[in-house]
This record gives sequence, structure tokens and C-alpha cells, in this order.
Amino acid sequence: EYRRARQRLNMFLIRLGHVWDERNADGTRKGSWTRAHWRWISGIRLEGPQRDVLEYYVTAARCAESDRRQLEKKVLALARTDRWRPAVEALSCIKGIDTLTAFRLAAEAGSFTRFRTAPAFASWCGLVPSERSSGETERRGGITKTGNRLARTALVESAWHYLTCTPRPKAPTPGADVPAAIRARADACTARLCRRREALAAAGKSSCKANAAVARELACWVWEIGRRAEGTLS
Repeated sequence: EYRRARQRLNMFLIRLGHVWDERNADGTRKGSWTRAHWRWISGIRLEGPQRDVLEYYVTAARCAESDRRQLEKKVLALARTDRWRPAVEALSCIKGIDTLTAFRLAAEAGSFTRFRTAPAFASWCGLVPSERSSGETERRGGITKTGNRLARTALVESAWHYLTCTPRPKAPTPGADVPAAIRARADACTARLCRRREALAAAGKSSCKANAAVARELACWVWEIGRRAEGTLS
């Protein structure tokens, strides 16, 4: 609902010719839905019914944002419980995965131990290539998208992070107690996926295909680190 509320507001403004395009000092575009963006929206002056519609969309977006923050607080509190903390803290050591994303992956999996192999987990997420084979002919297509949608979305969104991040280890989360061996594997994951993304770009792969490939490998790393956090993989 939060995303839909923002999209409705954004599309309404675009239809009226109001396009957010403020720039930083270096020429890069400022991010959307930041304080600067909201100040820009509050400065738009409309008349009549259009003003009423704008006020409605702004209120809806603000309310959805407030609801989301309240929900995030509850999720973060749940992520700190003994049931989820080991896996959440371990997965959060991987670049591109924050606490909320780590909790989503852990909660959707339930237990990473129930997946015997990393490819099995990636398949459950719907991130393996589809296949259409006949006799000796083998044809592979895009990812199946037939698994858990929430886990797949989280991994795909996290994979985009490797388009711009560096292979340096992620800074430790304050207060987290992650074993050195698990942190080392998370650092290896970050470095590996950065190299993988660069190699795919150098090979001329499209951004979407490259991201799907990185997301598939990220799923395998998530399975391994999740298993290690659960103490079922040495």
C-alpha cells in the first residue's frame, strides 16, 4: 500500500507537468521521497479540484508511510528475539541485505535446514533458469518465478546493490554478535558477487539478466550462511 500510495501521488503530479528533477552540487539527481522531495511537493500550488486531489494523495502517502514505520518497528523487535536473531544478524553481514530483508528471508524460509542444498533453496525462490528440452535439444530461458515470491523479490532487490557497491567487507552492525567464521563467509559472498556482477557486465549481459544471475547466486550464499547461523553446517 505504501508503494501504491507514492506511485499514485507521483503519477498525478507527472500528469500535471510537475516532475521531480532537483540536482545535487555534483549534478546527480536527488533521491525521491526524501525531505527535499517532500518540500518540493509541499511547494506545488494547485487550484480547485486538483488541489483537493493533491491533498488527498499526500495524506494517503503520509499515512501509509507512518503505518509502514510502525510495522517496521514491530518487525525489528521480532528480529531481535532469540528465535530469529542468529540468522538475521548473520545474513545482515552481506552487503545489500539489511535487517528487514534478512528477517524476511529467514521468516519465509522458516528454517534453512529444510533445504538440502543451496540450489534447492534457489529453486524454491524461483531463481533457477526455466528449461524446455526435447530429446538431445536443451533450451534454457529466464528464471522460473514459480517459487516464493517474497523471498525472490527480496533477493532480486538486494542483488541490484552489487551494481555499484565495492567488494570491501560490510561494516559490522553495532551490537551484533556474529561468529568470525560466519562473518568471513559473508565477506567472501560480498567480494564474489561484486566480481560476478562485473564479469557479467564485461560479457555484455543486460542489466536485468545480470541481476537475476547475481540474485540466484546470492540465494545460494544466503542458504549457506543461514545454515551456519542455525548450526547445521560447519
